[in-house]
Order: sequence, then C-alpha cells, then structure tokens
Amino acid sequence: MTPTRTFDLLTRLVGNMPEADLLVEKKAGRWQPLSTSRVQELSNHVTLGLRALGLGHGDKIAIISHNCPEWVVADLGIAQLGAVSVPMYPTITVEDYRHIFQDAGVRAVLVADADLLVRVRAAMEGLDPAPEYVFSFGEAPGARSFQELLDAGAAADPAPLADLRAAVRPDDLFTLIYTSGTTGRPKGVMLSHRNIVFNCQNLTGHLPLPPGQRALSFLPLSHIFERVATHLYIQQGFSIWYAESVERIADNLREVQPQVFTTVPRLLEKIYDKIVATGNELTGAKRKLFLWALDLGLRYDTQQDQGFLYNAQLKLANRLVFSKWRAALGGQIRYIICGGAALQPRLARVFWSAGVRVMEGYGMTETSPVIAACEPVPSGNLIGTVGPVLPGVEVKIAADGEILTRSPSVMQGYYNRPDLTAEAIDAEGWLHTGDIGEMVQGRFLKITDRKKEMFKNSNGKYVAPQPLESKLSESTLVEQVMVVGEGEKYTAALVVPAFGPLRAWAATEGLPADLSDEDLAAHPQVQALYEKVVADTNPNFANWEQIKKVGLVPSLWSVESGELTPTLKLKRKVIREHNQQRLEALYRG
Repeated sequence: MTPTRTFDLLTRLVGNMPEADLLVEKKAGRWQPLSTSRVQELSNHVTLGLRALGLGHGDKIAIISHNCPEWVVADLGIAQLGAVSVPMYPTITVEDYRHIFQDAGVRAVLVADADLLVRVRAAMEGLDPAPEYVFSFGEAPGARSFQELLDAGAAADPAPLADLRAAVRPDDLFTLIYTSGTTGRPKGVMLSHRNIVFNCQNLTGHLPLPPGQRALSFLPLSHIFERVATHLYIQQGFSIWYAESVERIADNLREVQPQVFTTVPRLLEKIYDKIVATGNELTGAKRKLFLWALDLGLRYDTQQDQGFLYNAQLKLANRLVFSKWRAALGGQIRYIICGGAALQPRLARVFWSAGVRVMEGYGMTETSPVIAACEPVPSGNLIGTVGPVLPGVEVKIAADGEILTRSPSVMQGYYNRPDLTAEAIDAEGWLHTGDIGEMVQGRFLKITDRKKEMFKNSNGKYVAPQPLESKLSESTLVEQVMVVGEGEKYTAALVVPAFGPLRAWAATEGLPADLSDEDLAAHPQVQALYEKVVADTNPNFANWEQIKKVGLVPSLWSVESGELTPTLKLKRKVIREHNQQRLEALYRG
C-alpha cells in the first residue's frame, strides 16, 4: 500500500510491526509503551467517539497540550474522521486562543490539564459560537475526560469506520496551523494530507536506519517540524519516546539512548557550551587533550579529506574525547535533525567530527515544512548551507534574492485570507518565502537573511541583521542578540548576556559575586567586555555593517514576555518597544 493520507502511514506500520513499541511515555517513574496496534485501536476509538458527538468531515478540533501519546492518538483519530486538527501552543496568549477558536470555527478542544483549561475557558468566554466540547488528557475539573471520549468510541459500532476512512481524500484539509509570525495576528496555514505525506516520502533517505530505532521527542508537536518528524518516524517504523520536560532532556537522552532526535540550534548550542565549559574546567594533561580534540573538530570539513595525519588524529580524538560526548547524548545517537533557525557552522563541524551527523534543514509551515535538507553523507552536507533541495521540490532565486518554491508540499493557502494567500503564492504557483538566499556549487541552498528584516541605514546602505546576529551568537558570552539601525547612521546591537559564563568571567576579574543581573550588565568592565566581543566580530563584515555600539539587556526575551514567537524567532518590533530607552542611549546618548 502506498500511503496517500497521513493515517495510512500508521495502517501500513500495523501490517508490518503490530506489536512493536510506537509511543513511549514515562509515568510514575517508569517508561510505558503503546504498541503500534494499540495506537491504531485508540485512534479508531477517537474517530468513533467524535462521530458519536456529531462531529464529522471538515469540523475543526483544537489540540492544546505538551507532547504525549494522547496528542498523537488524537491527531490520528481526527484525521481518520476527515475532521481538521488545529494544534495550538500551550504558551500563546488567551487572546490568541480566542482569535483562533473564532477564526477556525473550532467545535471541540482537547486540552492537556487543569492549568490550560483555565486559559481555554477564559478564551471561550463570550464567544458565539464557542467550542461545544472540551476534553482533558489529564485531571481537570470542569472538563470531560479524554478517557470518556475513548470509552464512547470503544462502545460504538465499528462498522462505519472503514467508510469514514475511505471518504478522506489526499487533498482534503488535514490541519490548520496558526503561525503567529513576528508581527500581526496568527493566520491559519491550510495543509492537506498530500502535503504532509509528500514531505515524508521525500525525507526517507535522510534517516537510513532500519525499523525499531528510538527517537526522542521534545520539540512541540504544535509546530510543523516535530509534527512531520512524528509522521516520518511512523513511516520508518521508529519508536517515539517523549522527554519528560526540557529540563530533563539530558537525563532522558541517557535513559532512552535514541538514535535520532530533532532540535533547534539554540538547544544544540547549549549542549555544546556545556561540554566546552566542562572541558575548560579540566586541568593539566586532560585539559590539553580536550582542547586538542576540540581544535580538530572545529577544523572538520565534510567536503574535504584532510589527509592521513588529520584522520589518524581525529580517530584518536574520537576514542579518547568524543566518545564521552556521544555518551552524554545516550551513546547510540546517529543523527540530529536541526531546523527552525540558522545553525552555527562550528557546531556542525564538531558534531560531525564526533561521529554525530547533524543535518540542518530549511522550510516553513507553509511548505509542510521541508524545502531543503542536508543529507546523512558527507558529500550531501555542505556546512554553512541547508543542503540540497528535496526531490520533487522546485526552488528558484528571484532577481532580488528571494527564495521562491513550488511543490506538492506547498500549502493550500491561508484560512479565510485569500488576500494573504495571493500575496504569498503567485499566479504560477511559486510561494514567496520571504527569505534571501543563493545556490552554492549549483546544488546547496544557502540562506543569507530575511527579506523583511533587512534594513537601510541613514546613508542608504542595506544591512542584513541575521549574519551579524549569528556571528555574535558564536560567543559563549552571548545568550540572545538583535541588530538594529533602521534609518540610523550606524549599526548597533542589543545583547542579552549569557549570565553563567559572564559570572564565571566576573569572578576572575574580582567583581562582587552578589551583583544582580541588572547591576552586572550595567558594570563598566562588563560593558567593555561586550564591546570587545563585538570588535572581534566586526572584521567579518563590511564597514557600514559593523556594529558601533552595544546595549546590554539584563533579562531573557521569551514567548511569555511577547518578545519571541512560539518558535523562538525575535519579535523585533516588540523588542524595540521594550528597549526604547536603551536604543535612545545607543543613538542619542
């Protein structure tokens, strides 16, 4: 059977590996698996339970939860009904919940727990029509239990199930994913079953592992990246283990010993920084050995054989040093799939040198999501690029450098917004990504900036902020950074210090240990330190791009503060508004 709908991937797996562990979650201190056949059974119960409520083809059903087996079971059951799942981040505002409920016409909500239920109830207040049904995966007074929905499905006549599944067509709407973007109200991206299945089928070769492998899941399922990764794992016959929390990822990696996981660059940076910090605490011969291995790793090049001596040294470094890195990742890790933002080349080099193949990819929610991805072999992985364009996907670079793409994975449009759809997809079917890029060696796609984020200074020169931000972020002293300068005579930067490494430096300089983050950031010696970090970065850029002043921000930008999107992209307008006084000091002080 060739899958054409998302739930076909599970059906095929049931036929091949019915008793294999598929979804695994830790409960009461013990990892508890659901087999492939049990996941199919439970998803059938969801389908029939929803049908018993009068829900059917085309109805919108929201899922608001952290990652868990119930999330996936619900998603599969909704899909079999021909209904449309509307995943929502647990961290977005009540006002965003309200907008999405209303815009999508959500009829039912599946929520994780009592805390989220409070926010859902607040969003539903005064809505007409409001969602008719609310079910909770966990304990939540005031909501019906998800188990009640499963029980209703188990008690229902199973005969209609085959007809319900058969009525779902590949081009039917599978999901509405609301992207908040960096400005404006969330808009619903319409993705079909065909969109998702096409993307999965063209990613098969990127995970050349036999069935039965383990994947650790911790990126939010409400984001298209982890959602499609889940379908890809099901397609490949991997078991999916859910991390207990972001704080427990390191422990869960050692427990689960996965062969693969998806991540965003910032998390990989933190893993790397922690390893380097631990290495720098060593003394004597051990520290020299660590720094020698790290230097070898930073020189690694997937496209060039550096000769017998380098290869022999790297082999020794892997045995003596990098084996410990792999052990920290569980000891079995083969592939790390990285997306969502630009990956620093040094990270790719070091992890590849350590035998862990980090594959950076590029895409958008609007493209289901992958457009291009580095391959699991050195020849298909040019560090500093996002890899070759996927089979069946077309890409061309417009005259102004914008990346355009066309393929069966491009969305059907924005829900209720034909005007925005027409802006995004032209008459020839090309989706305008808003990203600036180029082809390298005629094969590898390289992203250089965001079209809308480039700015012009008062001298009429264009500045692309992302390369500057990416370069500054290589410093272990920098946690977050935003480059500014629209209409100004020079470029400046707002920097959130990485306070762990900063405090370690401050201790060596004799600064008082009891300084608050705010006082530490304001200290003249700290200001001078970050001016040096900027000065060391500047030679990589043209004179008009170089950062002339830096303002230190003592608190992290976050989703909760409204300064980051749920996918951790900078909301530049909000950050500027929140730091107006600092910007005035940088330019008018």
